[in-house]
Amino acid sequence: MIVDQALYRDGVRQPGRPSLSELASDAAQSGSLAWIDIRRPGESEFAEVASLFHLHPLAVEDAIHAHQRPKLERYGETQFCVLRPARYVEPTETVEFDELHVFIGPGFVISVCQGDLPDVAAVRASLERRPQVLAEGPPAVLHALMDRVVDDYSPVADGIEGDLDDIEDQVFGTGDDASRRIYQLTREVIGFQRAIQPLGDISERLMDAEDPSSEEHRYLRDVHDHAIRLGERVEGFRELLDRILQVNLTLEAKALAEASNEQTVETKKISAWAAIIFAPTLVGTIYGMNFKNMPELAWEWGYPFAILLMVVIAVVLYVLFKRRRWI
Repeated sequence: MIVDQALYRDGVRQPGRPSLSELASDAAQSGSLAWIDIRRPGESEFAEVASLFHLHPLAVEDAIHAHQRPKLERYGETQFCVLRPARYVEPTETVEFDELHVFIGPGFVISVCQGDLPDVAAVRASLERRPQVLAEGPPAVLHALMDRVVDDYSPVADGIEGDLDDIEDQVFGTGDDASRRIYQLTREVIGFQRAIQPLGDISERLMDAEDPSSEEHRYLRDVHDHAIRLGERVEGFRELLDRILQVNLTLEAKALAEASNEQTVETKKISAWAAIIFAPTLVGTIYGMNFKNMPELAWEWGYPFAILLMVVIAVVLYVLFKRRRWI
């Protein structure tokens, strides 16, 4: 649906809400700027806008169906830019991505949001307070939207950095469920990196189209610097995650080895005590059969001998296992 539509002359918003056809005709006039903000458009709803402003069908298809990577394309006099705004959701410790599609042409800007990001209304209000910027035309609006998207990346980077600190505590502390969290965070960092990486190329191409001494070139250079710094920061996150994962796997392997060793030691102890107990039991079982022809049954020292034999066997086995450190 169309969220807002307005006509600006020399950077000042004109009263009323002109129709789409009026905006299309007025946009061709010198010093005029038509800005239409649309959210989650359908094919039929966007068809009138595309027809009035002569948008290329391929760009229209991308804007309607979304799921595009950040890019900047030119179709005749119209430029089509795709951005991936993001936000960090503190309660779930996850990163959410939206899509912003911006068409800029002679005297018009059409911003198409597939989600709630970025806050285009706030960007519009900020620009309306600076009519001298809006008076510079559609490129100024695109630069402002790009700047908002890049600025919104900073809290996302801070949130991811906090998650990295938590994972380090898990890995070097209890290690509980650390591997799953590392995998999840790696996917978020990769998605964040895909959103940031193309911005450097997009801003460079936009700077090439501007006069190096102009104010717009300076704004673009600032956006470009922010995007490069964020890209380097996120690349550092990926490298740190790889190292943390390696350390975590090493610690998990060590913990498994230690657990296996402990089980082996316990098994040896149980086996040793079982052997010590089994030997006297065997002697007692033999002398408990009470056969008439057993020579020790009529012997005066038969009973003490049997007890002594049990004790000697048990002591010998105990000493043997003790030397081998089984018990």
